[in-house]
Amino acid sequence: MVKDKAPLPKKTGVHGVTMQPGLNSKLHAYLDAHAHALFSSLGRLTRAPAAFMMTVLVLAISMALSSSFYLMVKNFQQLTGNVEATNQISVFLKATVTAAKASALQEQLKLDPLVESVQLITPEQALAEFTANSGYGEAVNTLEQNPLPTVLLVLPKNALEDERGVQTLQSQLESLPEVDLAKSELQWVKRLRAIISLAKRTVFLLSLLFGFAVLLIIGNTIRLELQSRREEVQITQLVGATHAFIRRPFLYTGFWLGFLASIAAWFIVTVFLLFLRQPVQQLSEQYTGQFNLVFLDYAETLSLIGIASALGVLGAWWVLSSQLQALKPV
Repeated sequence: MVKDKAPLPKKTGVHGVTMQPGLNSKLHAYLDAHAHALFSSLGRLTRAPAAFMMTVLVLAISMALSSSFYLMVKNFQQLTGNVEATNQISVFLKATVTAAKASALQEQLKLDPLVESVQLITPEQALAEFTANSGYGEAVNTLEQNPLPTVLLVLPKNALEDERGVQTLQSQLESLPEVDLAKSELQWVKRLRAIISLAKRTVFLLSLLFGFAVLLIIGNTIRLELQSRREEVQITQLVGATHAFIRRPFLYTGFWLGFLASIAAWFIVTVFLLFLRQPVQQLSEQYTGQFNLVFLDYAETLSLIGIASALGVLGAWWVLSSQLQALKPV
């Protein structure tokens, strides 16, 4: 009597999900094929180190230029400081206004719905700040009386969005009997915002241009690689290889070019900024002393690497989609 064969044990996959042996082996074969294509494509690139390094360096310079323009705008925005704070209205009170009246006016303005905050600067505080920062301390000490007036620094609400409200508030302040002059930096802020907007748009267009250049360089590199392996590709097509199988190592070649070029671009930009940091700090100390160069942060670095790698794969796919049909053996 023949005994029944015991059923094959089922393999358990991730999270306890039962997997058939055939499915598991196909998954392993699929992952092995991609791993082989990934590392073999890198090995093939390193067989011609001179051409490989030149291609990566050209790509890295293009990416570094785009990243440098982006960081230039980012650092320029830091120079502007708090733009909303610069949109305050400086209210110069008349010399006849006493300290008590100035404090009462300050409390009165705080209740205005158009006002965010009010800061009172007495003549003594203004003179002390001027003496400390101007470098004319000895000349100031010769003055018989303090020539500086009492100043109220009024910060409007929604200073950047409500331009008309700022103008209305300035007119109201000028009409007060205690006020000698009310001056705002609204026109300067508008010009600064226009400059920053123009710079951002310019960086965006330049990034698109450099991105297209990266796409073309990688695409042309893949095309040359495909032409050099023309006979190999035709033989694999004759034995029944699919386009997906043939495309795989070339797509990983494009990935490696974009990935390694982005790493090199990050180093170029970082070294460039490190080289400039000391003179920039020396220049900053001559002014406010609060400016520090901004580098690419983690999110921006990952974005650079991800976009460059994606451009590499896209450039390779773009060339392969047309070239593989042309290489099809008759």
